Amino acid sequence: MDDAEGRREEKKMREGMIISAGLKTVVEAIHASPTQSVLYLSGGASQAVAWLLSVPGASSTVLEAVVPYSRMSMIQLLGKIPNQFCSSHTAEEMALLAYNRALKLSSSGSPVVGVGFTGTLATSRPKLGEHRLHLSTRTSDRLWVSTVTLSKGLRNREEEDMVASHLLLKAIANACKVPGTFVSELTDSEVPDECEKQFSEDEELEQLINGQICFKVYPFSSEPHMSTAERKIILSGSFNPLHEGHMKLLEVATSLCGNSYPCFEISAVNADKPPLSTSQIKDRVKQFGNVGKTVIISNQPYFYKKAELFPGSAFVIGADTAARLINPKYYDGDYKKMLEILVGFKKTGSTFLVGGRNVDGVFMVLEDFDIPEELRDMFVSIPEEKFRMDLSSTEIRKRLEK
Repeated sequence: MDDAEGRREEKKMREGMIISAGLKTVVEAIHASPTQSVLYLSGGASQAVAWLLSVPGASSTVLEAVVPYSRMSMIQLLGKIPNQFCSSHTAEEMALLAYNRALKLSSSGSPVVGVGFTGTLATSRPKLGEHRLHLSTRTSDRLWVSTVTLSKGLRNREEEDMVASHLLLKAIANACKVPGTFVSELTDSEVPDECEKQFSEDEELEQLINGQICFKVYPFSSEPHMSTAERKIILSGSFNPLHEGHMKLLEVATSLCGNSYPCFEISAVNADKPPLSTSQIKDRVKQFGNVGKTVIISNQPYFYKKAELFPGSAFVIGADTAARLINPKYYDGDYKKMLEILVGFKKTGSTFLVGGRNVDGVFMVLEDFDIPEELRDMFVSIPEEKFRMDLSSTEIRKRLEK
């Protein structure tokens, strides 16, 4: 390589067209970590996305990268007009939205990080205000926010974007708990203003109850095949207490579905009762830790809302629940409303696996109900010879109280 070619190669490297060996090592380590990410970036740090996608293994890490660049795009992402489009608070909100999106897109049980970035960097015309950037990462137990004001006139747009991209990649590496050596691109006067907050389990659960985060996974299961299964088999309930019938029902349902990720789910928010307290949630979660079964805590009591959180899943229910699902009484007596909601559930690719249960003193199975024709293919019967359990959590609880 002659000198001229070497200079061109060096220039490309500086401009981010070719990833350096050091950055490539960091990106490889990020891809090798179990953490999956969603990135929402506006106004800069574009090269960080290119670096992440240019190294093999990106599909294991990057679930989605969105650039809400226009004013209207940012408003639609946030669901409101922010006080400032470029601010640490906006970056924090973007990271939280990205975190919730990552929860919905991630592989079962994988840790996730939401990344938010908003910047106002050099442009083709002189800018009156500061050149600054705000970045934030959100994981289950940590929120990190950083603001950097760049020295005005020191760099052109490409160079400022390079600085922003380095800082963003470093933030992602830290969130993924990946060690790495980063050479600072900042001058002595460009000191990042950083803020970090760690969340306790109680604080996470409070955020879930309040609707800030959509669910929390306790991945107690250790079966190796689960990490590759995308479809969830979900048994929802209060599990007060968890009993052998629950375990057997989910086991049989999983055997009928093949490669899948079986898990239990509890809604902290109830349709007609006060929400569970954090201590109640933790007590119920302990049951699943004791038996090594994954449980998800959500804030959605209705199945059509659960299907939006976990599209394509198979929800395991008893015949008593199936009877309520197809009864217009529970939809304000409106048959059309019932059909509309259940067809919406069906469009998510979700199904119901129905086990036999006592209904008003009579043991009933799916075949005993008149399912509307439009919905029949989303209800699948669990044969009685494979599963039958007449005892309920309520009956067990009453016995224990005696």
